[in-house]
Amino acid sequence: MSSERGEQVVVDTYYTTVHTLGKENDGKRLRYMQKDGRFPVVFQKAPGDWSPYFMDIFTTLVEIRWRVMFLIFSLSYILSWIFFGLCYWLIAYIHGDVDDLDNAPCVENVRGFTGAFLFSMETQATIGYGFRGMTENCIVAIIVVTVQDVFSCLLDTIIIGIAVAKMASARKRAQTVGFSSCAVVNLRDGVMCLSWRLGDFRGNHILDGVARAMVVRYVKKSQGSIVMSYQDLDIQNRDIVLATPATIIHKLEPESPFYSLGPDALQEEDFELVVSFTYTGDTTGMLHQTRTCYKPTDIRWSQRFQDMLKVGKKHYTVDYARFNETTWVQVPQVSAEEFHRGRRPAVGNQYHRPLFTSEKTNGHTYHVNNDITEEVMHQTSL
Repeated sequence: MSSERGEQVVVDTYYTTVHTLGKENDGKRLRYMQKDGRFPVVFQKAPGDWSPYFMDIFTTLVEIRWRVMFLIFSLSYILSWIFFGLCYWLIAYIHGDVDDLDNAPCVENVRGFTGAFLFSMETQATIGYGFRGMTENCIVAIIVVTVQDVFSCLLDTIIIGIAVAKMASARKRAQTVGFSSCAVVNLRDGVMCLSWRLGDFRGNHILDGVARAMVVRYVKKSQGSIVMSYQDLDIQNRDIVLATPATIIHKLEPESPFYSLGPDALQEEDFELVVSFTYTGDTTGMLHQTRTCYKPTDIRWSQRFQDMLKVGKKHYTVDYARFNETTWVQVPQVSAEEFHRGRRPAVGNQYHRPLFTSEKTNGHTYHVNNDITEEVMHQTSL
């Protein structure tokens, strides 16, 4: 950019304070959603009320942590071995196999609890060493072995199903689809737009998905309670083919909640822009959702995302090193409402807004063209 004297002025945008908005103490406000898409929400219920977790025990086991899952996995087998081992020991004790070594046993080489426990483990794990075995002397022992075999099949099915469901969880696939770390405000075809990036970091690309965005605000009541206010944003091209990174665009038009907000007014606002992308995985066929949120500090005015896509002889090359990088562009430091109003002549005269307004950043003064209709890109170091 140049000044009126034609001198070249270098705009230093190395420091993030040049192109980020918001106050330094932004972290004091609890986020409605974390950047990784998690909600910092804790449900308080009456002590001992665990009925919702036991009514859907499969979902509860799928959602628990892996270390708890391994603990439940180990205890389920060990406790079942001990239970059926006690059953075999009780049968041997009643039948007299423990005290009388000459008695025809119900289970060969089971004369105490240790032998009964080993036989239970070998039966359920289908080890079959051949040293201990069931005889025809006790029908009760045969029934217990049958029950244990059926129970072991059922237990294996449940444990394996839960483990597979946890490994194929939609949360893991969602981590390979991400949004940019910031959103930007710039001009597109003469219209101010708020945009952010969406990309798939895996090779098996997502062919179809739906993008959504909403503004979440905190509304304080007179009694001190807080009510969440939600407002959907109108974005272009909700249906996205994510073969290459996509830019989600929201036009700052009269129906937009950001229409009357300039860069300074945006600092004083208290909201979160919650964005999401819902899609079906082409490998598993499961429904996934990736989401994140942007606060006013994450919105960069007068910037645009750097180009990532290059066309080669045989392939389209995507440079994900530039996924979060932005460049400086000329954008009026006014709200979209003032920008649109300034582009039209006033009623009754031919008054227009000044073509250029002066801006000062880090000691450098430069001029911004308020009537610009295309993005003029200037490389910066971020």
